[in-house]
Formats: sequence, C-alpha cells, structure tokens
Amino acid sequence: MMPYALAEEKQAAPVDLSPNARSSILMDADTGTVIFEKNPDEKLPPASITKIMTMLLTMEAIDQGKLAMDEKVRTSEYAASMGGSQIFLEVGEEMTVQDMLKGIAMASGNDASVAMAEKLGGSEQGFVQMMNDKAKELGMNNTHFVNPNGLPADNHYTTARDIAIMSRELLKHEGITQFTSQYQDYLRKDSAKPFWLVNTNKLVRFYPGADGLKTGYTGEAKFCLSATAKRDNFRVVTVVLGEPDTKTRNAEVTKLFDYAFSQYTNQLIVKTGDALGDVKVKKGKPETFPLTAPHQYSVLLKKGEAGQDLRHELQLDEGLKAPIAAGTPIGKIIVYKGDQKLTEFPVEAPMDIPEAGFWDMLKRTAGRLFFLD
Repeated sequence: MMPYALAEEKQAAPVDLSPNARSSILMDADTGTVIFEKNPDEKLPPASITKIMTMLLTMEAIDQGKLAMDEKVRTSEYAASMGGSQIFLEVGEEMTVQDMLKGIAMASGNDASVAMAEKLGGSEQGFVQMMNDKAKELGMNNTHFVNPNGLPADNHYTTARDIAIMSRELLKHEGITQFTSQYQDYLRKDSAKPFWLVNTNKLVRFYPGADGLKTGYTGEAKFCLSATAKRDNFRVVTVVLGEPDTKTRNAEVTKLFDYAFSQYTNQLIVKTGDALGDVKVKKGKPETFPLTAPHQYSVLLKKGEAGQDLRHELQLDEGLKAPIAAGTPIGKIIVYKGDQKLTEFPVEAPMDIPEAGFWDMLKRTAGRLFFLD
C-alpha cells in the first residue's frame, strides 16, 4: 500500500529531474515509495550495476553463515581472463571475501565478480541461476541476468525500477556500505605491488550523505548509476540509466537527491532491534518467542506535515502453527495517522520454528494441568 503523503504527489509529478537519462527512478529506501520516475520499466542493459545482485547474494551468504569475510576465494583461469574493469587477479591467486567485495564495490572488478560467482554457485552458470531466482523472488519482473558482472551479453537486461528494488534489498545488509562508501583504499597492502582502489562513484566523496552503491558503463548501456544517500533516518535510492557522460549522470543524480531531501522527510516508526511483541505458535518449539524489528520501519511524509499522531500495531496471522520456516510471512505492522490507515509492512518469522515433539507436548500439558486452580 502506498504510504500517506504520496497519493497527491503521484498526481502532480515534478518536472523531469533527469532530462538526459533514458530511464530513472527516485525511491524512499525504507518504504519503497516512488517519489519520481521516468520510463522506469523500460528494459535496458545495466552494465556493472549488475554487480549489485552479485554483492547481494554474497552478503546473504555471509549473514546466513555460509561464507565468512576472512574466507579465501581462489581465482580460476576463467575469472582472471575477464576484461574491462578489473583488479588484475592472477590465476590461482587467493583473496579474502572482504577484499573481493572491496574490489567489486569500489573498482567494479569483473574478475572479482566471477571469482565470487564461482565460489558461491560452483560455476558462473550456477551463480547466474541464483541471480535470476533471487530476482524472481524480489519481484524484479523485467530482469534477466546472463553474467555476474554486466559485461555485454545478449538477453542481459533490467529496469530502473528493478535495480531500485535490488538496491533496497542490498541495503538491508548494513555492512555493505563499509565497502560502497569508501572513496579510496588498497588491495594487497603487504605485497610488493599494492593495488590502489578509487571508487568509481565520485558522489561518495562530494555529496553529503552519499554512501553507495554502483556505477556502470558500456558503449550500449552508456553511463548508469544506482546511488543512495542518507540524512538522519531518511535514505533514498536513485537510479539513472543511459546518461551521456559521467558529469551529466552525477549532476542529475544530485538533482534527484536534492529534490528528495528538500521536499520529504522520514518519520521513524520502529527502530532496528525494538520489541514488537510476542508470537505464539501452536505446537511450536518454542511455543512463544519475542519478536524484534530486523530493520527500521518508517513512513514518508511531505515536509511540514504533522507526524505526531502516527501510531502502529502488530497484527499477527491467526492460527500460527508449527512448523514455520524462517522468512515465512506471519503478520504485518500497520501504521495509522489518527484513524486513517497509512501503510503496512510484512512481518516474517525470524527463525525456523520446528514442531514440538511428543515429550515436549506432554510436559506442556502436564504443566498446565498442574497450575490449574
């Protein structure tokens, strides 16, 4: 549901804020609300913006415990053969996941992207299947990936809207901005030939609050950027595709950022880690568990609108029954302004809830009988 304050905005969109872009979108990162759009669903080559999905699957694997930041990744002959932007990995060279991420995020390393793809997917083709499966899961309905780095390939396309969707998803993994926000760093620091990294996204140095995400360029795609900036609790994502040069690209992204921060504000509803309530699961082990916010929840308001009478409530689905897999929808957070429903956020199970065994159920039954008055 569209958050309050934007129904009127969608009817009176501002002038074209990205006149030179072939496609663009400006989105509130927390709610996914579109503030401005231009041809957002046109299928276009994304160039190295593709690597947002590569970084997303890498961060997911780390957060799920399937991969560690200090784990070594070996470079295959195929990965080392990648052209274009690279960190010049040698065949057989091993580099930590952390340094690979640094090379992807800052230097747009095509070789590092393939090395990570082979590590996670077993092969580039296996990883590309993971990419497309994740795109489908996220509702990126106009996207098809062919490789993990965005080098020109037939049938490799996405849209500004879909890029914004996967950018929002990547930003849920808060650790990613330690890589995307750095302007310069080094790889192989202790070697005889340290490699100097300079971020291809110059906005992280020159725009206040900018801390990512990914640039892209090929002759077909032209100059592209998925950028994010945050001020206080308000984070926005801007995507521009098909810009004529870097100067125009950065100027139009700056204009989109300025529009968002001058016209809108973000009203925090729930902070990361806040208690949301207790969840009771029939025949679950455990039967009851506390639910905390996995990330912040907020609503987007036009500047000057009163947000003091905002309230929220947790509404759990009826009849929750084990087993429940982690990530299963179990309810929603509903936000009201007075008596008006503004928006709602899905709530998912934070962990697997297996079905309690026979002896667990017997002990529960006995305990209840014992404490009856």
